[in-house]
Amino acid sequence: MADVLSAGEFRNGVTIELEGNIYTIIEFQHVKPGKGAAFVRTKLKNIIDGGVIERTFRPTEKVDRAHIDRKDMEYLYNDGDLFYFMDTETYEQIGLNKDQLGDALRFVKENEKVKILSHNGEVFGVEPPLFVELEVTHTEPGIKGDTATNVMKPATLETGATINVPLFINIGSKIKIDTRTGEYLGRAN
Repeated sequence: MADVLSAGEFRNGVTIELEGNIYTIIEFQHVKPGKGAAFVRTKLKNIIDGGVIERTFRPTEKVDRAHIDRKDMEYLYNDGDLFYFMDTETYEQIGLNKDQLGDALRFVKENEKVKILSHNGEVFGVEPPLFVELEVTHTEPGIKGDTATNVMKPATLETGATINVPLFINIGSKIKIDTRTGEYLGRAN
């Protein structure tokens, strides 16, 4: 029995099945115009191809909730186009290609735990930890005497990703990053 949801119950992050695709609700708004019926305006992200669509629903309109399985696995290594993950309980390994991952591994080092996302047994993505600590491998030195606040400079991390960091961060600094936004959060302890 499918779990049915009315548009009036929409919340950010809920996954739904619509026209044969699986979408995550990234934004919703209940609209009550002066005249006419109320409606729910949404922005939906296709979890397979990453495309975003906008759609309106009547508040009583029903959709099926999509059940997404999240399994803890360890990122092992990449071998060209394939990235390998291991189930830490069964030691079973799976390989995923770059298309399935998108940029999910931008901030993930080898041997780090991630969640493998699947729907009806079909893997479609990887969810990195919300926060990671990485080392800066390249950045320009800060200019002495430049103490302006909120001035940022680009820095390359040990995973190869580039983010903006404050001027006082140097090569070898360990920093905390929010993997959802790619933002610098502070120095790691």
